[in-house]
Amino acid sequence: MATMVNTKFCVCMFFFLTSAYTLIMVEAHIAEFDDYWKGIAEQAQKDALQAFTPNPEEVTEQLNTNVEQVLMSNSTRRQLRGRKNRKRGPCRATNPIDRCWRCDPNWAKNRKKLADCALGFGRNTVGGKYGRYYVVTDPSDTDLVNPKPGTLRHAVVQKEPLWIIFARSMIIKLSEELIMAGDKTIDARGANVRIAGGAGITIQFVKNVIIHNLHIHDISASGGGNIRDSVDHIGFRTKSDGDGISLFGATNIWIDHVSMSNCQDGLIDAIMGSTAITISNCHFTHHNEVMLFGASDSYSADQVMQVTVAFNHFGQGLVQRMPRCRWGFFHVVNNDYTHWLMYAIGGSQHPTIISQGNRFIAPPNDFAKQVTKRDYAEESDWKNWTWKSQGDLMMNGAFFVESGGRFDRKTYTRHDMIKYKPGTFVTRLTRYAGTLQCHVGRPC
Repeated sequence: MATMVNTKFCVCMFFFLTSAYTLIMVEAHIAEFDDYWKGIAEQAQKDALQAFTPNPEEVTEQLNTNVEQVLMSNSTRRQLRGRKNRKRGPCRATNPIDRCWRCDPNWAKNRKKLADCALGFGRNTVGGKYGRYYVVTDPSDTDLVNPKPGTLRHAVVQKEPLWIIFARSMIIKLSEELIMAGDKTIDARGANVRIAGGAGITIQFVKNVIIHNLHIHDISASGGGNIRDSVDHIGFRTKSDGDGISLFGATNIWIDHVSMSNCQDGLIDAIMGSTAITISNCHFTHHNEVMLFGASDSYSADQVMQVTVAFNHFGQGLVQRMPRCRWGFFHVVNNDYTHWLMYAIGGSQHPTIISQGNRFIAPPNDFAKQVTKRDYAEESDWKNWTWKSQGDLMMNGAFFVESGGRFDRKTYTRHDMIKYKPGTFVTRLTRYAGTLQCHVGRPC
């Protein structure tokens, strides 16, 4: 069965590659879709096919199991005090991702242990684990064509795997979008690092990227121009959208413990066949359209998209799209939805959305109590979409409109789906969402 599914997707993706370069060029903010971009776009599609899990329910089941193990362990071992850790204080990890690394007082010497901790669809992401450390010492971003050594832009365009860390706290105002090469980790533990007041981060047609412990806020669209995107390529870019993090044809991406707010477009957008993504332990505030997963209702190649959204806090000042999904498979597990103005989870073009163990606190507005929103479809159509709510905690009148037949978890591997705990556990599981104050010699 798995072979048959993969064969169908290979045929689909081959057709896409031979017919859609014009669409990619327009949507990708690439003014000249030259041989370089054509080559990495084709490789990105192959990477997406390789990362695609024919049976995603098995991934969600594994995540569910890991949550269960952590909570059972914590019932007998009280370990964590999070941000209030003392040097010799106990450490009690509140979810399985954090438990993997946060209790180690020597985290600064063992930074790359983090690469073993991703769960869900982005679980195979190792970032720059197999490369050297690169220390960012300079917050400037003045030369887009020949980035200055020691800057973040110089680090992210290198071809080799790199684990990027920061010499001190800094605010980086990006002059134009930061276009990353693959096999990179941006690890801001031990410093207060902010991408703010300028352009955002673009992860386009590459794979294997970890973004950890960054503040990203007040991002605006940039005008474009000549920008180095690799050590051996400079491309002319059109105007960017103003996303905090833009995933475009990206594969194996893990975004963890990031605090985001107030970007001109989306906080995180994943489009154009991006897949194998985990977004975890993040804190989102003060934004309208929070997350967009899927480029358009007409872009069927997004059916390979598989995303895990776990242990995040959707907080003050949010309006909608937490996330808004198209085509793919989305596991939304053990998140805390304390604020929205319109709706929390939406979609179109028959995405599969499995909501498990989340807490939804509806706003006072009687017309915004519904968690879900379906766009551009009549009930006769969307009633067949698989949208399920399992173990969610509904408060202040919140309600989730389910649809589709019975969700069959047996067709998915235990690695794909994080096993959820009931929504009553969410405040505990998300207690330390967002950036962490990590001090050398202490648990983080």
